[in-house]
Amino acid sequence: MSTDWRWEYDPDHAHVAGGIPAHVVTEVERLAGQLADLAGMGVDVSGFGNGPRPGGLRRMDAAGGWFFFLVAPQEAPADG
Repeated sequence: MSTDWRWEYDPDHAHVAGGIPAHVVTEVERLAGQLADLAGMGVDVSGFGNGPRPGGLRRMDAAGGWFFFLVAPQEAPADG
């Protein structure tokens, strides 16, 4: 199992970003990448943005709008 942090569209890009202006999608993808990079360096990003909202979702402002994100807990690697 990989312990690398990543971001992804859920359920998919067309459903989430379809019809949204390209500059907005670019900015949200940039911020999502930065959140994943910070988490990968060990920074607890669960307090970033506004929230939490139901289900642990957080809201972050971006490009004159906002997006929701969820910080999924990572399992510690098994000793071995």
